Amino acid sequence: MKNQKKRKTYESDLTDQEWQIIEPLLPKSKEGKPRNVNIREVINAINYLLKSGCSWRLLPHDFPKWQLVYYYFSFWKKKGYWKEIHDKLRGKVRLAVGKNIEPTAGIIDSQSIKTSKKGEFVAMTLVKR
Repeated sequence: MKNQKKRKTYESDLTDQEWQIIEPLLPKSKEGKPRNVNIREVINAINYLLKSGCSWRLLPHDFPKWQLVYYYFSFWKKKGYWKEIHDKLRGKVRLAVGKNIEPTAGIIDSQSIKTSKKGEFVAMTLVKR
């Protein structure tokens, strides 16, 4: 991995303790080849983007290039890695508080589900004769 200069820290950066938990959950590089990018910095950039609400192109220049960060984000999303990471972390948290890994109940309210589509525009207006 290239030597990277030390940058200022952002509020959204992973702590060392958080990194120790997340690192083993991340997918390994293809065919065991070492990555040319600091994957922790990629995760930090994604966290920055999500916390700040900025666009990909407006990521600060001290992160890896936005195209590379976007590549990892979208590739991992397409392959389902984010869901796997989420599910594993959720399971660890549930175990830590003495619960089963999988929830046994769920709550659905009107804000959680899509309702059926309303009629077309014509069906919603009163007919005037």
